[in-house]
Amino acid sequence: MKRPIPGKHRPQPEVKLGDAQSIDMKYGLEPVIDPSVSADDGGEAGGMQFHLVECPYCGESFETSIDTNSGSAHYVEDCQICCQPIEFSVHVDHNGVLQSLSTLRSDQ
Repeated sequence: MKRPIPGKHRPQPEVKLGDAQSIDMKYGLEPVIDPSVSADDGGEAGGMQFHLVECPYCGESFETSIDTNSGSAHYVEDCQICCQPIEFSVHVDHNGVLQSLSTLRSDQ
């Protein structure tokens, strides 16, 4: 183990630790999703929202994230319980407010 040299200071990092976005960009990281900061079902515009959905296969409910910044979309996501593919249909208005969210079985 190296011992510190008395009187010699370590160089300070260039990135400010409080600036999460610059850290993500510098290291090519995905942004952290903080559910306490995101919008609820209250109709707020934009951002990541978490919604409770029911699996059309097993009937179990689970929470999933919906990104309203990307607008309306159709995509497939696996059930977090039974791993079956669920077709999600997300409708977002021009202000980024979630209008509807529906789930369908992928095999029908």
